[in-house]
Amino acid sequence: MSRARVLICDDEQQILRALRVILRDAGFEALPASDAEEALDVAAVHHPDAAIVDLVLPGEDGVELCRRMREWSEIPIIVLSAIGDEDAKVRALAAGADDYVTKPFSPRELVARLHANLRRTEREPTEALITADGLEVDLARRTVSRDGAEIHLTKTEFDLLRHLAGNRGRLMTHRDLLLSVWGAGYGDDTQVLRAHIANLRRKIEPPDGPRFIHTDPGVGYRFAA
Repeated sequence: MSRARVLICDDEQQILRALRVILRDAGFEALPASDAEEALDVAAVHHPDAAIVDLVLPGEDGVELCRRMREWSEIPIIVLSAIGDEDAKVRALAAGADDYVTKPFSPRELVARLHANLRRTEREPTEALITADGLEVDLARRTVSRDGAEIHLTKTEFDLLRHLAGNRGRLMTHRDLLLSVWGAGYGDDTQVLRAHIANLRRKIEPPDGPRFIHTDPGVGYRFAA
């Protein structure tokens, strides 16, 4: 069986070397790049299964790299950065990142998060079709459309919508959603959830149309019954 390939983008050669060793020991093949343009070239040629990118890069930063990759790729993207404040985290997640790990990082935790993100991309969808006010969620094909026009969602956004729509009318607590979509270790990371809910709403809810995702302040979210 071929090893999963992981794009790693960081301008610090020491970090790149460390990541190559960590990933090699965990059974992955590392595809290194030192800036956003090189990372995009590597991704286009080698089609990685996931990406780990630094937030601060020469030229375009990691947020812009996430945004550009999301234009054509749905692979899991983990941002690895020394910047740990909430604004930086929300910016990265809003640009399409699936996860955010701060430096200095635990190699075991990084590998665990990488495995968790890859597992989400491998889940077999249930044969089902959910419709609501022009919105159509095809769980078998993992596609979403509104009034016949396809809507592009990242893997994480689709999994989040799948859990909400699959439990329509039922209140899903923050913890329910975090554990179901992100897995163990994320049960209290409501910042991640809020950023992805905001992205999802922007994509599936027309400006003057129906609201599919309703907020129960301080508790969670529910999909319109």
